[in-house]
Amino acid sequence: MSIIITKASGEKAPFSEWKLEQSLSRAGATDVAISAIIDNIKNKLYDGISTKEIYSIAFQLLKKQPHAIAAKYNLKRAIMQLGPSGFPFEKFYAEILKHQGYSTFLNVIAHGHCINHEIDIIASKDDHYYMLECKFHNQVGYMCDVKIPLYINSRFNDLINQAIPLNNKTITFDQGWVVTNTKFSLDAIKYGECMGLKLISWDYPAEKSIRESIDSKSLYPITCLTTLSAVEKMKLLENGIILCKEICADHTILSSIGISKTRFQNVIKESSEVIGSA
Repeated sequence: MSIIITKASGEKAPFSEWKLEQSLSRAGATDVAISAIIDNIKNKLYDGISTKEIYSIAFQLLKKQPHAIAAKYNLKRAIMQLGPSGFPFEKFYAEILKHQGYSTFLNVIAHGHCINHEIDIIASKDDHYYMLECKFHNQVGYMCDVKIPLYINSRFNDLINQAIPLNNKTITFDQGWVVTNTKFSLDAIKYGECMGLKLISWDYPAEKSIRESIDSKSLYPITCLTTLSAVEKMKLLENGIILCKEICADHTILSSIGISKTRFQNVIKESSEVIGSA
């Protein structure tokens, strides 16, 4: 008889040992560690257990492993800590785009046919220009329904064929994008595909999702680090520091927010292990 778990959305589903194994493996846990963690969790399962509780058990057990493993396992929730304003998420996704060869411009006011629009990100590549709207949420289980792409597509239609001044030149938009750190409903995806609106979420599309983009270029946010406190992470974000790569490139960043010498090396070590440069 299978154990029924409760997802963050409230949906009920059978416990999947395979899904748990995949998430642990993606974080870099060894086969031995994965087996031990799964056995531990299976002994604590009960009907109705929440995915949050399962995650918490696994995360605490992973913290006994090398820190980088727990940090990567914490990735989805770490991105939700890029808030509460949402601007750090916009800057974070702009960094992902830069590593994919795009030039980016944040928070641009553009004059549409009917009204003015504040655009979260304008991305350009090969003389093509894209209007990006970022939808940040800090709650696990939140889903962007079809109303979001409907709204963004109406904004894009007001801007299409309009001459937009940008960086000493005039551009027109080729496509609208909607980017979210959570998930899209099936209707939202269907509408986006039908209208030519590009949708990017935590796990969609498979090869260009936020998760895959982070893993492929080691673009891990500083919020995933277990050696930093919540206050220290907020200080870094307020100073425009988003990526673990930035800490590794300039160690003085940590000194500037008051990290003590006794902890300094631990943070550097975890950051280096997370991005794979240790």
